[in-house]
Amino acid sequence: MIKLLRVDHRLLHGQVAFSWTQSLSTDCILVANDDVPENEIRKTTIKLAKPQGVKLVIKNINDSIKALQSGVTDKYKLFIVVESVEDAYKLSKAYPEIQKINLGGMKVREGTRNISKAVNITKEEEELVKELVDRGVEVEIRQVPSDKKIKALDAF
Repeated sequence: MIKLLRVDHRLLHGQVAFSWTQSLSTDCILVANDDVPENEIRKTTIKLAKPQGVKLVIKNINDSIKALQSGVTDKYKLFIVVESVEDAYKLSKAYPEIQKINLGGMKVREGTRNISKAVNITKEEEELVKELVDRGVEVEIRQVPSDKKIKALDAF
């Protein structure tokens, strides 16, 4: 069962690893990213942030989609972390069972505007979020589970 998909440019770090996995009662974290499986430094850093007792899986986007579609992840209470709205969109489109997306940390980049404390979004990303919401996906903004949930469209 997928508990949540989170967009965070830092992927897995203390805040995500502990507060979110505890709040969601997850037993597996899937880091879906095209760079990390090939980048030993990033992979090692992410492994260090893994909470004890929680399985960590690192796959590229296509392999993540295949794993979700195959049913191999069904036995887990799964928390998926991606680096970008585009990656969240790809996963959600390929696997419609993803019904909740959290925008957690999106750094300032060229062409972005700030819509909350740590979320900076481009016009193209806004359009993807709108399409997700139109398809019935809940897209919300929160840094940590105790923050007040803000619907992404309300922040635009």
